[in-house]
Amino acid sequence: MSRPDTADFKTLFLNDTPMMDTRAPLEFKKGAFPNTVSLPLMTDQERAKVGTCYKKNGQDEAIKLGHQLVSGATKEARLEKWLAFAKANPDGYLYCFRGGLRSQITQRWLQEAGCDYPRIIGGYKAMRRFLIDTLDRVVVEKPIVIVAGQTGCAKTELLKQVPASVDLEGLAHHRGSTFGKRPGGQPAQIGFENALAVELLRYEENKPDLPLVLEDESLLIGRCALPETLRQQMSSAPLAIIEASFESRIEHSFQNYILHKLTEWQELEGEEAGFNAFIADLRNSMKKVEKRLGGVRHKAISESLERAIRQHEQGNPGLHREWIAHLLEQYYDPMYQYQLSRKTGKLAIRGSFDEVRDYLNSLSVSDLKG
Repeated sequence: MSRPDTADFKTLFLNDTPMMDTRAPLEFKKGAFPNTVSLPLMTDQERAKVGTCYKKNGQDEAIKLGHQLVSGATKEARLEKWLAFAKANPDGYLYCFRGGLRSQITQRWLQEAGCDYPRIIGGYKAMRRFLIDTLDRVVVEKPIVIVAGQTGCAKTELLKQVPASVDLEGLAHHRGSTFGKRPGGQPAQIGFENALAVELLRYEENKPDLPLVLEDESLLIGRCALPETLRQQMSSAPLAIIEASFESRIEHSFQNYILHKLTEWQELEGEEAGFNAFIADLRNSMKKVEKRLGGVRHKAISESLERAIRQHEQGNPGLHREWIAHLLEQYYDPMYQYQLSRKTGKLAIRGSFDEVRDYLNSLSVSDLKG
């Protein structure tokens, strides 16, 4: 018995349901959902031609042109990919932008090939609306606690030990600072928002009695912007501030921004090319802080970076700690103090990593609403 079409978006996202996106590649690139695969009915060029035909000659002629463009060997090649997806994902669904012609045509061609595969009613547009509404509702209804602290105090690591947390930087694929770029690039803004909304939906479903814990972030995480509703709620949320020694912060930054980042670059591009890309990344990031540091300080820290690079090329990365220390003291710490002074949320706790973690894991929604 074939499965029916669905509009149960909540279940789709909570179950990480595999989905076949039949929109054009450019549409997919602008924003997609987790667990989706781009298997378009038409290429970008084909879609553009059909769109032009629709405007000039109407729907019937546009449909006729679409069938002409996607026929014969082209149709068979795309159908083969759809059938492979359906076989590999028997519990999945397909969709197009509005749940209209493209998904219906794909569904019909699959049926003609002996495969009954359900589609999502309303398509991408309806699911996107559902996620926007979910995000806006959850961040307003649920109490939020913000984990703050100076650069290098291991905020992201703490989140991993707090079950009721959502890792914004992980979703944005960026460490959230000027030197926070990660190899592989970031998701599109809409993709970031979609993934965030799914995580909030999952949090609401699985941890309804726990406050939402987020890391302190500015408007932008790399080039991914926090949704306005979330940013407003975060700006006035209670603060849990981690305190750490200057030495431990240097070491944490060295591990994450030097050793771990180098490993990520080399895993992506190979040992030599990855090292070169890593060095270029450091230099580009250093250029971005020149204005705030001023010419004299920027020159001194840049020279320290270059000395560290020369030592690193000889197999000794340890000298990076020197410029990291200067950058923390002269760039990150003053910026943190300024940003902290603009927060309106009350201080919930200030303490060590373990003290803040244990406090957050002891909280319930009633503790913050009382």
